[in-house]
Amino acid sequence: MVTKVRGAFNEFSGGGLIDFENPANSQVQLTIQAASIDTRSADRDGHLKGNDFFDMAQFPEITFVSTSAAKNGDAYAVTGDLTIKGISKSVTVNFDFTGTAVDPWGNTRIGFEGKTTIDRTDWGVNWNTPLDGGGVLVSEKINLEFELSAIRSADVA
Repeated sequence: MVTKVRGAFNEFSGGGLIDFENPANSQVQLTIQAASIDTRSADRDGHLKGNDFFDMAQFPEITFVSTSAAKNGDAYAVTGDLTIKGISKSVTVNFDFTGTAVDPWGNTRIGFEGKTTIDRTDWGVNWNTPLDGGGVLVSEKINLEFELSAIRSADVA
């Protein structure tokens, strides 16, 4: 690997429930449109969308569904099933609580930032090519980062 490549998925949806009193009751789900990958290189993005990587024609979505959550101070560990290319594996994402604020419309927003590292080959994303000077072009380790903003809702009676 020569340099790090940063990218983002621009189309996604999700939801969840954060139970501050009993974090184990918290849950989150996320659906990402694989075709929305953006690494600021059209050629690279096209390759990532193809069969060598995400195979978005056959697997248009990447999903994460939590199975457990635990709190440690202001941090949360959320474990769930990450599905890429039809393969589901358990992943733990460590989230830091970044604070609350009231937006201009009167909604209380809460923020979290999360990180984890996965081995892309665990999901059948195996393409690579050797470099003349040794090593390979693409790392097997992928750093995933999340920035979440949620609106706090009133308790339902």
